[in-house]
Amino acid sequence: MANHDETTKKGYNRRDFLKVGAAVPLSAALSGVAKTANAKALKEAPIPFTVKPMETVRIGYVGVGGMGSSHVRNLLKIEGAELRAVCDIVPERVERAQQMAVKAGKRKPDGYSRGENDFKRLCERDDLDLVYTATPWEWHVPVMLAAMESGKHAASEVPAAYTIDDCWKLVETSERLKKHCVMMENCAYDRIELMVLNLVRHGMLGEIIHAEVGYLHDLREVKFDFERKGEALWRPQHAIKRDGNLYPTHGVGPAAQCMNINRGDRFDFMVSMSTKSIGMNLYAAEKFGPDSKWAKQKYALGDINVSLIHTKLGHTMTVYHDCSSPRPYSRKNVIQGTKGIAEKWPDRIYIEGLSPAHQWEEFDKYRAEYEHPLWKQLNEAAEGASHGGMDFIEDYRLIKCLREGKPTDFDVYDAVTWSAIGPLSEWSVANKSKPIDFPDFTRGAWKTKEPLGIVGA
Repeated sequence: MANHDETTKKGYNRRDFLKVGAAVPLSAALSGVAKTANAKALKEAPIPFTVKPMETVRIGYVGVGGMGSSHVRNLLKIEGAELRAVCDIVPERVERAQQMAVKAGKRKPDGYSRGENDFKRLCERDDLDLVYTATPWEWHVPVMLAAMESGKHAASEVPAAYTIDDCWKLVETSERLKKHCVMMENCAYDRIELMVLNLVRHGMLGEIIHAEVGYLHDLREVKFDFERKGEALWRPQHAIKRDGNLYPTHGVGPAAQCMNINRGDRFDFMVSMSTKSIGMNLYAAEKFGPDSKWAKQKYALGDINVSLIHTKLGHTMTVYHDCSSPRPYSRKNVIQGTKGIAEKWPDRIYIEGLSPAHQWEEFDKYRAEYEHPLWKQLNEAAEGASHGGMDFIEDYRLIKCLREGKPTDFDVYDAVTWSAIGPLSEWSVANKSKPIDFPDFTRGAWKTKEPLGIVGA
């Protein structure tokens, strides 16, 4: 295969470079970054993502560890959701999920725990409508593809995929089989984020021209907590092999909705750069000793990654990633419009003509009028759910949309567009922060698709 310089000489632009499969000097984790959709799919317009209403959504859940168990708790409370099967490589987790259902007064779901590929047996059942996965990242795509190929809708924790090849596989399979393929981005349902979206839809911030978002979360302890057998079993491997923004969707999802990405605008190109990697080595040396395996391990992932995205309409977004530094949690979340600005971490807002000149205000001043309907209607039901209730609301919305036969709030194009920042940032970092084009997963449909409205419960 040709390298990037040879490809450019042949007259391809960066998007063509992704399509023809040109090789770039990246780690094995980025394999598949260059593959595109097949020729037939490229000629077809994206399908309308609606299905016939279903009174009951019969669910198979794959991966019932910490996050998966939280979703299971929510689904057991939601009307019209029926948990039929659960799968995990750890039998005790399957048993725990089964007992959760029994204690909730529901039927005991069937269990699957015969190894890492037992999800395929679950997907082959003929009594499921939806397969939901909260597995380690590398299993999201295999589970969703198996679900759709078996005639089920698919939902996944974030990110949906971490190669461009896999992003196209999800799009093509969803379109070919006419099945939903949804990435469950819970942060898009957080209270402040939804209130800001409501303010944006009412024109209070004007045209949204810039956003600053990110995932700034000190995960050093989590990455090295081998006793709990959680993320430490797989997440450090990504840090060893990959350098870029590995976890972009928590910040990007809410901002993308405010900026109408894939719904009137789209990501056009991006650049990315990383600091050196040092944080994990320092932490491991302190925790395990300077001569320990993990202290001496070479990590590809820079401690801090900064990516800058430009849209077709001339708007911009900066996306930060930092999971290796000592710091309080933040998703940053700045939405800048021509009439005002809204932020989270800290929570504050300024609207020209309404706020005191050059002074921030509390969101509470606007809450009575602009609180999002979902939080007005579901605040009590969401109380006690993980991540402040936003997880319950995202699960509720998915089930409601399937039961009513309406388009889901986010679709496969959102899933892959937000996730694609990961592999594209890796390419840019590895190529001295050169710009790289975003694939248009909608193949032009972004120009006419309506923005997400203000939905209710």
